[in-house]
Amino acid sequence: MKAENWRAEILCVGTELLLGDIVNTNARELSAALKGLGVGVYWHSVVGDNPDRLRRAAEIARSRANLIITTGGLGPTYDDLTKETICSVFGVPLALREEEAEKIREYFRSTGRAMPENNLRQAMLPENCTVFSNGNGTAPGFAFEAAGTTVILLPGPPREMRLMLETGVIPYLRRRTDEVLFSRDIRIFGLGESSVEARLHEYMESLTNPTLAPYAGTAEVRLRVTAMAPDAAAAEAMTRPVVERVRAELGDLVYAVDEPSLEALCLRLLKEKGLTFAAAESCTGGLIAKRITDIPGASAVFMGGVVSYTNLVKAEVLGVPKEALKTFGAVSAETAGAMAEGVRARCGADLAVSVTGCAGPDPDERGTPVGTGFVGFSAPDVSLVKPIQMGRDREWGRIYAASTAFDLIRRYLTGCLSV
Repeated sequence: MKAENWRAEILCVGTELLLGDIVNTNARELSAALKGLGVGVYWHSVVGDNPDRLRRAAEIARSRANLIITTGGLGPTYDDLTKETICSVFGVPLALREEEAEKIREYFRSTGRAMPENNLRQAMLPENCTVFSNGNGTAPGFAFEAAGTTVILLPGPPREMRLMLETGVIPYLRRRTDEVLFSRDIRIFGLGESSVEARLHEYMESLTNPTLAPYAGTAEVRLRVTAMAPDAAAAEAMTRPVVERVRAELGDLVYAVDEPSLEALCLRLLKEKGLTFAAAESCTGGLIAKRITDIPGASAVFMGGVVSYTNLVKAEVLGVPKEALKTFGAVSAETAGAMAEGVRARCGADLAVSVTGCAGPDPDERGTPVGTGFVGFSAPDVSLVKPIQMGRDREWGRIYAASTAFDLIRRYLTGCLSV
């Protein structure tokens, strides 16, 4: 089947989802995986552990979708009724699959625990289904076809669902899809979504395959280029001219293609050049340090940071001149520059960044307007301070300030830093 002919519905089962006790990450991951296959997801549904409501939800899904994927309700307890209910809706009988029963027994033997007999319920499967092994648990997933509809049942725990999706479901659907969808992410910092759309509007509207669509991130913009072709190589080739066109239009506002984040790009570039950096943070409260150390391998490039929330720490730890603090204030270009130079010297780093600003909700003691900020950068051959407007949204402003710091590192390492 052509990917464009799939109409998928994701049906997640679990009262805990409806109560807000847990976040429905399964639906997000399934949607992303299906998008990567070129399969359109038309509906998301969530239903509690109630067989009558689940039956009604399954019947609705059957009336409008030709691909239904469920998560949850495959456990051994009395309220795990997804399998029985869904198979009943499609008139598919269940029978004990002895090979799956033995896998469950072996799982318990390997953990040194006795197997409750009710776990054998998990080995009750349709006779001609495709079974997806559970590498992180006991409940197998499976897929079957009935009356023109493909139905896939997966366990609810994200760790189990994710592995089964990657090793079983994606290969299964790929074999049944005639075309391949290939996407590239163009990452942009320094221009808002509406401005990006305005500059590329006519070009985006002119495209059909591949397509170009904007997605707003927090303090940055992502453009997704998507092409569909008989194979991955052909689809990838179709995206290249689009990426080149966007780069030509937006220049160095495009910080990367297919990088997960600004900090990941900085980590890679710093490693390649054998350089290190440090950070002095005031209003961002350690966010720069957190974002870089969230990535494995950060210790190769990040020397350390100082959260200098008070003038005392700025002066005594970072060496910001007290006269500068008195004359210009904590939120000033002079203080930001001294913070960057101070943390670079004290941490023994090749490069350093700093952030100071008034994140609100009220102006500081000098009357500095909320949203005023400064990002400093220090290297052996250049030092500069960039004024920024952080807005009145405290969280957004802190993210934007930290991203600006990473963008200055990126620009320095790639030779496009404006002094």
